[in-house]
Amino acid sequence: MARATDAPPIGLQLTRTSRTVSHAFERAMAAAGGSVPAWQVLLLVRSQQWGTQSELAQAIGVTQATLTHHLNALERDGLIERWREPGDRRSQQVKLTPEGERAFNRLRGVAQAHDKRLRSILSDQEAARLASLLEKLDAGLDDG
Repeated sequence: MARATDAPPIGLQLTRTSRTVSHAFERAMAAAGGSVPAWQVLLLVRSQQWGTQSELAQAIGVTQATLTHHLNALERDGLIERWREPGDRRSQQVKLTPEGERAFNRLRGVAQAHDKRLRSILSDQEAARLASLLEKLDAGLDDG
C-alpha cells in the first residue's frame, strides 16, 4: 500500500481529472453544435439567476470582455436578444430567442448525458462522497 507521501499531490490529481472531464464535456458539446461557454451563458440567461453583466461574467468565471465576446457570438447566431430599458444606460437585459431555447434544450440533453456518463463510473455512495469531498475542499480554500 502506498504511503500518503508517495501519492501524487491532491492538486495535481484534481487538475488532471478536471482536464479529462472538461475535455470530454467540450467534445460532447462540440458534437452537438455548441460549446461549454455557450452552454453556461444560455443556462444562466435562461435561469435569470444573475443581475448585471458583470455578475453573469463572475458566475461563469470569465472576464467581462470575454463574456461580451460570448454574448456577441450568441446574439449573432440568433440565440439571444439584448437590449437596454429606456433611461437605463447601465443595465443590459438578455433573453433567449426561440432558437436559443432550442439550443438550450439540445445542450441540456448533452450536459445530462455527460453527467449520466460520469455517474455510471461511480456508485451512488461514491458520487455522494465525491461531492462531499469536493465541497469540503472548496469551502476550505474559499478566499471569501
